[in-house]
Amino acid sequence: MSPPARAREALDLNAYDKIGLMGWATGHIEKLRRGEQASFRPRGNSMSGKVESGQLCTVEPVDPSTLKVGDIVLCKVSGREYLHLIKAINGCRFQIGNNRGHVNGWVGPSAIFGRCVRVGN
Repeated sequence: MSPPARAREALDLNAYDKIGLMGWATGHIEKLRRGEQASFRPRGNSMSGKVESGQLCTVEPVDPSTLKVGDIVLCKVSGREYLHLIKAINGCRFQIGNNRGHVNGWVGPSAIFGRCVRVGN
């Protein structure tokens, strides 16, 4: 293993966060991958009408075969993390977008980490 590879391997999660290799949802995604529920307060207006900025959202791990159009999911599209809608399904691909008409792109099931099951205050 090369020295740079060893150095990268030795970095802890906080160091990854400081150099920008982690996104806002990385910790929540890790919880979902362990089969745990995750709750957080996303910021922004892209989901207004479904999720308001700062509202408490609860996301649970999901079997991708149970997803349907209109579900709110925690996902990654082109390296960016989103709590957005499934806008369309084509086979095992999911089109992700916000509640304001923007489409982020298509992803496979491995890019969807959980479904939002509760939106509160």
